Amino acid sequence: MPSNNRPRIGLALGSGSARGWSHIGVIKSLQRAGYSPDIVCGTSIGALVGAVQAAGHLEWLEKWVRKLDWQGILALMDIRMSGGLIEGRRLLDFFRRHFVDEGIEKLAQPFACVATELETGREVWLRQGSVIDAVRASIALPGLFTPARYGDRLLVDGGLVNPVPVSLCRAMGADVVIAVDLNWDLIGRRSRSQPESKATIAPRSDGPSMLGVLTTSLNIMQVRITQSRLAGEPADVIIRPRLSDISAMDFNRAAQAIEQGEAATELVLSQIADML
Repeated sequence: MPSNNRPRIGLALGSGSARGWSHIGVIKSLQRAGYSPDIVCGTSIGALVGAVQAAGHLEWLEKWVRKLDWQGILALMDIRMSGGLIEGRRLLDFFRRHFVDEGIEKLAQPFACVATELETGREVWLRQGSVIDAVRASIALPGLFTPARYGDRLLVDGGLVNPVPVSLCRAMGADVVIAVDLNWDLIGRRSRSQPESKATIAPRSDGPSMLGVLTTSLNIMQVRITQSRLAGEPADVIIRPRLSDISAMDFNRAAQAIEQGEAATELVLSQIADML
């Protein structure tokens, strides 16, 4: 718990698929500097990392993801073609074997996560009940994971409505909110990583692939939603790791993502000190 004269720190961990492993580096860097969050909120992959942090098992998660390779990733996938590519049962079973789920209310730190109600598009805040079920709902990226049934509702990824849950941190009593935006530099990734020739008068004969168009379009929507929410509900400090070369499914590149999370956090430590 915070001391009587220190503001309560809320940590809003954003969506971003595999880029979310950088949240581990962010939390480690904050803790080294003496800024352990009092409240943790997450959306999508931020919900997963945030829940593990709130349970006190971040070190275990880091060890696991650093060893994760494509063989391990595929072993967690249960492919189906109805409602989404991955059902998620294997992933849930894995976490149930390694994680004692006594409910969100009994976590060592206050925690909540964001999901989206599929039928209405409403933002849903999950603040009680099974930790694993809440995280499963928050990470249910449409097309990749099947929707999660939560009571009488079908829920999908919270990143559709609130990619960086600053508002949830405020609602839970945070005085200072540190937000992690994983999506800020996704637009223009191709042009930065593969610069075009100066001779661009002739039309290109090789256009982007269908998957490339879809991925880029989703990136644009995610960036714009994030910008809009942060403009209306600004954080006190925003951490922005440089992750544009890590794709959504690069879950095997945890070491690089964690390193970028640590580096980005180091850049804002003085700003946090001024706030506190």
